[in-house]
This record gives sequence, C-alpha cells and structure tokens, in this order.
Amino acid sequence: MKKTILGGLSVEHFLREFWQKKPLLIRQASPGFGKLLSKEKLISLSCNEEAQSRLVCLHRRKWTLSHGPFKQRDFVKLKGNWALLVQDVNHFLPSAQLLLKAFNFIPHARLDDLMVSFASDGGGVGPHFDSYDVFLLQGTGKRLWQISRQKDQSLLPDAPLRVLKNFKAEQEWLLEPGDMLYLPPNYAHHGVAVGECMTYSIGFRAPSHQMLVNEFLFYLQDHFTISGMYTDSDLMLDQHPARISEAMIDKVSTVLKKIQFRENDIKHFLGKYLSEPKAQVFFTPPKVLLAESKFLKLAQQQGIHLDLKSQMLFTDKLLFMNGEDYSFKLLMRPLLKKLADEREVSFHGKFNEQTGKLLYEWYQNGYLHLSLLSRTKARD
Repeated sequence: MKKTILGGLSVEHFLREFWQKKPLLIRQASPGFGKLLSKEKLISLSCNEEAQSRLVCLHRRKWTLSHGPFKQRDFVKLKGNWALLVQDVNHFLPSAQLLLKAFNFIPHARLDDLMVSFASDGGGVGPHFDSYDVFLLQGTGKRLWQISRQKDQSLLPDAPLRVLKNFKAEQEWLLEPGDMLYLPPNYAHHGVAVGECMTYSIGFRAPSHQMLVNEFLFYLQDHFTISGMYTDSDLMLDQHPARISEAMIDKVSTVLKKIQFRENDIKHFLGKYLSEPKAQVFFTPPKVLLAESKFLKLAQQQGIHLDLKSQMLFTDKLLFMNGEDYSFKLLMRPLLKKLADEREVSFHGKFNEQTGKLLYEWYQNGYLHLSLLSRTKARD
C-alpha cells in the first residue's frame, strides 16, 4: 500500500473512524520533515504587511499578544517564553502549497490555511479550544502536546487571548520532527515547545450553524428582490398610537413569508462564500501583460497554475473562482475541473472561445499564471 501522510492508515479508515470523531497520533507521518521553513524565514515573513502574524509571550505569568507586521528588532530582546504564529503561509510559499496536496483527501472547500509557528523553549499559546479540524505536523525540534475532552471552557479573565482557566490534561505525547497529531473541533489542547521548535498547523474550517445562517442572509440580501411596499389603506383608529397592531404584524409576516430559496441558491451561496478571499488577500496582475492570443498560445505550450492565494471550486453545473461564479455551459468542463482539483493543468489542444476568454480574464486579474513564464521572454 502506498504510504500517505496518514502513515499506514488508509484514507477510508481515517475518515470512518477518526475524522470529526476522535484524535489520532501518527508517528513519522512525514519522515525527515522540517526543512520547509526556517526560523529566520518565518520571522521575515511576519514582517510582510500582507501576512497575518501574532507574537504571544508569557513572562512572569502574564500573557501578552502583539499583531504584525513586525520588524526584525522586535525579536532581539524578547523575555520569557514566546511563540510567533504566521497564518496563510500557503499564500506565500509554493512548497507550503505542495504540502497541502498531501491532505487532498479533505475537500478544498473545507481548507482554512497552513499556519506555521515558531516557539522558544517553553513557548506556546496556552491551553485552548479550536472550532475547526487541525493536523499538527511537527517540524524542527520537539513539542509536548496535552489534550482533554473537558467541557469546562472558562477562560483566564485578564489574558489577551483565549487561554483556558482550568485545563486538565487527559493524554499527552511528545512529538518529534515528522510526527503529526490530528484533533477534531472542540478538543482542548496545550502545546509546549521542548527546546526551540516549529509546528505546522493545517486547519480545516467548520463554520457554526449561526455563521452559515448569517452569511446566507447576507447573500440573500444581494440576490433576492421582493417588489411592492407596505400599505394600510384599511387602517383603523387605535386608542394607543404607540401600539404595534396585530394588523401590521400580520401584513409584515405575509411579506416575510415570500422569502424563499431553492437548492440552486444554496449552491451559488456556498461556492461564492467558500471561495471568497479573506479580507487581507490581494492579487497582483502580471507586470508585463501578454496579449490574449500570446497568452493562450503559451498556456497551451507550458500549462497554467493557480495563484497561491486563489481558491477554485465547482458543483455539477457551476464554477467558482475567488468569490465569483460562472456557468459551466460552453466552457471546457474537464479541463477546468482538473485545474480546480490539482491547481495546475497542462493542455496541448486548443481552448474554445469562452474558456480562452475566461482564462485570460483570470490571468489579467492575477488569479492564475503561466507555469513556465519565467523561462519565456514575454512579448506582445
């Protein structure tokens, strides 16, 4: 059997027995792993204004939290135990995107990001709960993980981050480079660096029902229209002008009952919502813009790949790219599905007119790139 990031466990077994159900420790999930990112490169990335980063310190039993972008000098004289966390590292490093491919057995629509953390000896972010699924892959160094299924979620009152007040460990493991721990949502956990260490957290979001409802209502606000306006030509005299009458309540109730949605509305909503870039994400158009004919010719010769920040999803009849929706009608469906699944595609035939125009539009927006553009002299 081909070895995967799950060790000797099959994907089917993992999904059936562990996914969203119980923790799993996998020794040497990725043997020799740890050289993807150095401490120095992570610090440098935390100084990038486009990266989301946090610095957590525990000194004399007091927690402090700082948000980036940082400066190199911020790391010179840190006191106590500290940890640097950088979100969305997969948006900046092709090698990080490659790591995520090992987790393709979970739908792309569930992926949140790859967060990388460096911690000094004894450093961490304290015991806490997460509301998402996470794979904790150990890079360089060692980290001691303690977990608990406890129900008590009370927090330290004065801490600037969500640190559990009464954490009681039920299990613990010391993870070494290449080891990985999977945790479902709402397992309390506490990771403490044993010496300096790097940890890679591959997170998969599990939105609450309330969040889904809120986001869907926002979607309906922009995509649902009801004509007409409130009328009360049958108004009757009321001795209490401040009263909201039963007649008004009934009229408004009748209007609100007109709010209806179909399965297709849900498909459009999910595709747009789950592919929508985060607020801090911006795309960079090409510095040298090729003409459409030149771009398509090179795309056929070299292939194309999604930008590291792009999210591309699809349903049976709909295609989604970074919060925008498109119909598969008249488009080359197999080609675009492969691009969404694998994030890159080679194609040596000809693009039909609609697909070519769409790919060129995405290229202009910075959503995708020519795979070998750096080896080609760009000419219009």
